[in-house]
Amino acid sequence: MSLIVFIALFFPVLLGGLSVFLFTTGEKTLKLILAFGGAFLLSLTFVEIIPEIYSTESTLIGLFVMLGFFVQLLLDFLTKGVEHGHHSHHEKLNQPCRREQQEHFSFLGIMIGICIHSFLEGMPLSSNFGNELIKDTLLTGIVIHNIPISIVLVSLFLHTGLSKTKSIVLLIVFALSSPFGTITSYYVGAELIAQYAHFFDYVLAMVVGIFLHISTTILFETDENHRFNFRKFFVIVLGFGATILLSIVVH
Repeated sequence: MSLIVFIALFFPVLLGGLSVFLFTTGEKTLKLILAFGGAFLLSLTFVEIIPEIYSTESTLIGLFVMLGFFVQLLLDFLTKGVEHGHHSHHEKLNQPCRREQQEHFSFLGIMIGICIHSFLEGMPLSSNFGNELIKDTLLTGIVIHNIPISIVLVSLFLHTGLSKTKSIVLLIVFALSSPFGTITSYYVGAELIAQYAHFFDYVLAMVVGIFLHISTTILFETDENHRFNFRKFFVIVLGFGATILLSIVVH
């Protein structure tokens, strides 16, 4: 894994989480950031990644896309939707938990789920994965996606009574999970690539399934009254446009 990939995966997540100690990100602002990231991931998936994985000769790509989708569906039960920007039982990010809420809050389940999610996303960024253009746009999408996750995660920790020190330690663990996925993929791929030529195609297909679940959940959520939200629509259009612009620049 190159130093640039590690820096891009680790530090934005760390800084995003640490920003919670300096100022409060409003719920509406956070939802707009998530909408932009969701739109970016969805358009990236359709414009760049799906054409790449279906250009291979393997007939199992679709099965791995579905596998990634259902893996993320299962992870949601652990994370309570943190990767979608949900904050579990909290109505507002800046409201502390009541005592009965603290007693039912599970740090372990959320950390396991969110770290597995981040680990899988980082796997296609391995340096022995062939398509550099795909990796660059994929890295950008993951970074945009993980920053609001880190904000929600640290906010949850603090509002459920966890100390700042423990919150920062758990944030660092989360920030390292995606680079760890990249490193693991590199060494596993180095062993398998000669014998199992489609290894990275299947890994990327699983990530496509994860992205489809995440992005559609973010984009198709509506408010309680099902009203049209122009600001969210505008941000989604920006997210789609950013992917197309990045694709033109890279290619």
